[in-house]
Amino acid sequence: MISVIIVEDNPDYRKSLQTLFNNADGFICRTAYERAEACLREEAYRQADIALIDIQLPGINGIELVKHLTTHHPGLLCMICTAYEDDEKVFSALEAGAHAYMLKSAGNGEILQAVIDLKNGGSPMSSQVARKVVQSFKRSASVTVQVQLTPRESDVLKLLSKGLLYKEIANKLSISIDTVRRHCFNIYDKLHVHNRTEALNKYFGK
Repeated sequence: MISVIIVEDNPDYRKSLQTLFNNADGFICRTAYERAEACLREEAYRQADIALIDIQLPGINGIELVKHLTTHHPGLLCMICTAYEDDEKVFSALEAGAHAYMLKSAGNGEILQAVIDLKNGGSPMSSQVARKVVQSFKRSASVTVQVQLTPRESDVLKLLSKGLLYKEIANKLSISIDTVRRHCFNIYDKLHVHNRTEALNKYFGK
């Protein structure tokens, strides 16, 4: 059972996310907040696996909330779920410690799969966001890290850089999702990183 909390000031979207998780097998939404302050005060995040957080919140914003949570409760995985996809907010959120970045335009299935991937060690991003991250790597003058990846691991990493989910990678490569996860863990181990964002950052040399 994957336990989530939601911090979202839009009441309609907040309610739709609550309904989504509470009606999906294998998920439970412990609580949902309108403001970051209430989240920090009640500390329900201590009993949750994942926090879905909007950026534009009244009072303490989502990026500040992510920074606080990842600093003081590192076991909690933070997923940004927002309408904003401009470079400044994307990279500010990732630098603050966000483990994933999904746009509100994502469908219910994408959100659920992203939460599953995050819980299983991935770092899911909407494709538009992943593209921005990869473009920033290409603009860097840093030299690519020389790491001995197998041909299949290289294939998986390239698809990760395009923002594909584990399920989509499995379909493209005609392998199981478990095999994709195993390749990802091997990649992370070889690069000495913990998630997709760190792997892409180190391999492509941001």
